[in-house]
Amino acid sequence: MESILGERTIRYQSFGEPADVLRLERRTSPQPGTGEIRVRMSAQSINPSDLIPIRGAYAHRIQLPAVPGYEGIGVVEAVGRGAAPSLLGRRVLPLRGEGTWQDVVISPAEWAVPVPASIPDETAAQLFINPVTAWVVCTEVLQLKPGDVLVMNAGGSALGTLIAQLSTLLGFRFLAVIRRAADAPRLYAAGAWYVLDDSQLSDGRFKDRLAAVYELTGGQGAAASVDCVGGQAGAELVACTATGGTIVSLGLLSGQPVNLSLVAKDRVRVRLFHLRHWMQHVPVETWQRTFQQMIGLVEQKRFKLREIERSFELREVIQAVQAAEHPGRRGKILLHTRQTWKPGAW
Repeated sequence: MESILGERTIRYQSFGEPADVLRLERRTSPQPGTGEIRVRMSAQSINPSDLIPIRGAYAHRIQLPAVPGYEGIGVVEAVGRGAAPSLLGRRVLPLRGEGTWQDVVISPAEWAVPVPASIPDETAAQLFINPVTAWVVCTEVLQLKPGDVLVMNAGGSALGTLIAQLSTLLGFRFLAVIRRAADAPRLYAAGAWYVLDDSQLSDGRFKDRLAAVYELTGGQGAAASVDCVGGQAGAELVACTATGGTIVSLGLLSGQPVNLSLVAKDRVRVRLFHLRHWMQHVPVETWQRTFQQMIGLVEQKRFKLREIERSFELREVIQAVQAAEHPGRRGKILLHTRQTWKPGAW
């Protein structure tokens, strides 16, 4: 049902700092076209991958004005011609459609992922970006085997925590490189083999990160590595990877590009992974099967997603983004579109 003032949507008309360019706008309630559904949203997550495009890192492929947000959960309230009527009233992840930071989202019906009632909204809103990336990178891209060592920078991230959990399922050893020692207990509890933080360099335990990785791996280096930072940190990770190993470039948290292929000099294989590209090339069956695997792991409590630190109403998007980027943040930041939401009311 549309409000008197229209449905709310978060847009940006130009690239820049989120606090400067994000605006709350109103629009008439959109109608689903052929093969589409309209989903009334209840919760949306905030990830670095949502914020990087706003700052213009991918300006060449983003058409302005744009709506941010890749993840979220809601209820199907309308279906277009050709869409299954059985979807009406179902909780789904409305993926491969519009940005999720709005009251209602139009998305292709065949890509919508139904979510069972056993998974609450705050968990369902995180089921896409990090879980699917972790699963596809470890199982398809790197094809990690039991005993392999995987090293990753920004290891204290939500993605790092999921990869630590995957390491216990798949048998590889996860070496997480982190900045904050406070993140180490969480990573060890999740299944990390070793957590390397800056304090171990400053107290003389290791000369530097490169020396640490080679010492911990008996002089062999890591079989594979994941770079989420770019810049000098990415180049450093190449050096930590064994000859013949593979480094996957996932992100650019530093904002500093690095030519990993140039640094690798054919000694290490370089792979770029963009979830967006994977999405465009997999068939519907693979897409749905992957999500069923994720949902199954969550229901079995073998995949635990981040606790919610705080949730903000959609109109508080600026405060929400600032909270998501706060250095001391310990849990996930969500947006929500329930007018009466309060902690514990999911």
